[in-house]
This record gives sequence, C-alpha cells and structure tokens, in this order.
Amino acid sequence: MDKDEQKQAIYDRLSPRRKKFIDRIGYSKWDPFQEPKHPIETRQDATKRTAQQLFRDFFEANQVQEYGNAYGRGVYEMCMGVFNRDERYRGIFEFCLWYGRQLRETGLTADDVWEG
Repeated sequence: MDKDEQKQAIYDRLSPRRKKFIDRIGYSKWDPFQEPKHPIETRQDATKRTAQQLFRDFFEANQVQEYGNAYGRGVYEMCMGVFNRDERYRGIFEFCLWYGRQLRETGLTADDVWEG
C-alpha cells in the first residue's frame, strides 16, 4: 500500500467531525504522516541548555532571591525569544548589551538606573 492509499484509508476511518476539519483545511494539505514537533523541553539554545535551565541558571548566577511576577515574566519572555530566534528579542538583547556598556563607561550600574 503506497502513501496515497494509506492516507485515503486513514481519512475513511475518521469521524465525520474530523473529516469536516480536514475538508476545511484541504485534503491535499493534510499530512497524516508528519513528524511531531519537538517539545520545548528538549530544544536547546547555543549554550546547550533548555529554556528551563536557562531561566533557572539566570536566577542562580545573579543570586536573585525575590522578584515580582513582571520580572519573572520578562526573564521567561527573553528565554523564549532566544529559543525562537525572535527578532524583537534580539533587538532588546542587543540594546541591553549596548546600554550595559554605556553604564560601565560612565561608572553606573543597573541599580543606579532602577533605583536612581
């Protein structure tokens, strides 16, 4: 049995509701054989860490003990932006690197910015 015959056999065994969904997206576009996407937990960044490891390592390396929801959400969004190679987060990342250099050149720290 070739793939076209297998595809038709699978389609014929589906419930009417599922067939309706496939008809809506188009039978020719439907691929019952496509590989599942890798879960986010198994993907790694350039440093060979998962998103969860990157998130945890950030807080450990910076000795962050207490933080608010917005802070944690921001770190998580950056982790996901890095993992998804999202241009928006690349811009944020590059700005932060640049701004950090500006602060060091003037003898300031992040605390001076946020608490000053």
